[in-house]
Amino acid sequence: MTERSTPPDSDAALVREYLDALRHQRRLAPGTLINYRHAIEQLLSLSSGMRLASLEAAHLRRFVAQLHARGLSGRTLAKMLSGWRGLYRWLVRHRGLSANPAQGLRAPKSPKLLPKALSVEAAQRLLGSKPAEAAALIRDQAMFELMYSSGLRLAELVGLNLDDGRLELREAQVTVTGKGNRTRTVPVGSQARAALRRWLDARERLARPGERALFVGERGRRISRSLVNLRLKAMARRQGLDASVHPHMLRHSFASHLLQSSQDLRAVQEMLGHASISTTQVYTHLDFQALAKVYDAAHPRARKK
Repeated sequence: MTERSTPPDSDAALVREYLDALRHQRRLAPGTLINYRHAIEQLLSLSSGMRLASLEAAHLRRFVAQLHARGLSGRTLAKMLSGWRGLYRWLVRHRGLSANPAQGLRAPKSPKLLPKALSVEAAQRLLGSKPAEAAALIRDQAMFELMYSSGLRLAELVGLNLDDGRLELREAQVTVTGKGNRTRTVPVGSQARAALRRWLDARERLARPGERALFVGERGRRISRSLVNLRLKAMARRQGLDASVHPHMLRHSFASHLLQSSQDLRAVQEMLGHASISTTQVYTHLDFQALAKVYDAAHPRARKK
């Protein structure tokens, strides 16, 4: 095996430089950067000391097979391969590597599993009780009403600030920046607006002076994703629901319930902030009766004469 042109820098230094480029030039979200770092760390671990420039497609294909045998899903492996391709693409462009060994490699296919959604009744039960006077409970109600009302991702929720004008209760809308730095403005329902007003009145009881975050934790600083998850599970238990409820279920429930009522896939795509409608089609689901009604009403060969 002939080693390709090897950059003079160590692999660890190259990886640091690549991740810095992602952070400062492409301005990827922190969660995306963590995923890239994890994928590259896996590659370095599997390579057993071989230089990145020495690895070929056969090596990477064997690594994927090893990870699949350990139980990683096709979807997880596809994300990992995407991270490897990005790193090698950067090495080809900026460090003179002759080829990208990850190009063309594909992860094993896995069945597409739809995320679970709450039923309409369960969502009403979860959010239906009036919170006690404790500021933390008022905050929880506001967070989860907003997530369900507007289909926010967890990162979008915790990233909201009090003073940047993105939450406009008078206009009944909130503006967030999601994946791929795509910004969207979505409606905020009346129940969520009422819960948010209660939280804004109570917020000073928890927030430290000068804290910009809309939602804060017990120490008065921006609330963490992990605490949001824990608070939702606690709320679900109090309402007699399965404690496996997690924040993304609220986003999926928003999409599912809206789509079941409107059958407007494009509108749901816009509100979810999906770049491709195919993502929305996987992410949401219509029951067969709703699909049949749309077909009967729209298809010219389905109409009764």
